[in-house]
Amino acid sequence: MTTHNTIKPVNIARWVGGSLLATIVIGIVGAMTISHGIDINLSADVSATAENMLDAKTRLEAKAYISLLLFGLGVLVNLGLYLLLKSSGPLLAGWSLLIGLGAAIQSLMGAMFAMNAAQIAGNSAYTTLTDADGRLLLAGLQATSDYTSFHLSLVLSSIANAGFFVLLLRSGLIPKLIAGFGVFASLFVAVTIVARGFIPALGANPITMAFMLCNFVAMVSLALYLLIKGVREV
Repeated sequence: MTTHNTIKPVNIARWVGGSLLATIVIGIVGAMTISHGIDINLSADVSATAENMLDAKTRLEAKAYISLLLFGLGVLVNLGLYLLLKSSGPLLAGWSLLIGLGAAIQSLMGAMFAMNAAQIAGNSAYTTLTDADGRLLLAGLQATSDYTSFHLSLVLSSIANAGFFVLLLRSGLIPKLIAGFGVFASLFVAVTIVARGFIPALGANPITMAFMLCNFVAMVSLALYLLIKGVREV
């Protein structure tokens, strides 16, 4: 008789929760230490960020490798959520997985832009190819590209998360309060980021802080529940 070993949903839930929590912690610590001053997404000041980049070759390389790590964790989270939820809605789960992987790839682009900036900052060839203003412009282009890739990644990941939260709400695998708030927070982030390109008032700092805080609470709540409790049996 042939036996098939399958991973229990509770085990999948726990490594999803652990990976998601690690993503949050690494992202926050990295932003507060290594990325401070060289991440356009933390200040939106292109000129200052570009100038700081030209004196931060080592930190830029570290930022790139952290982005690689976060990419790997993001793939684990999206794949795990798909495995947990495919029986609750295969089409939506599959669609959310693809969108989530697309978001992870967009975030991976941030690693490439950081590596590009590190080369501009540390490779003597760029002092021969162009002057100081030219190097500053090249660094500014990397910062701008990082800004756009991050925001596209945030929109895509929020849309994917909304799909997964809808399935979590439908399946009853986690408390409805967490799942329902997750749907709201994910849509709040995606809609606001897209809409503020057309309605500048939505780009005000209080609104940005509101949707980022909602998203933070939703993702931490999901991560902790999956890591500690796993999923409910339904």
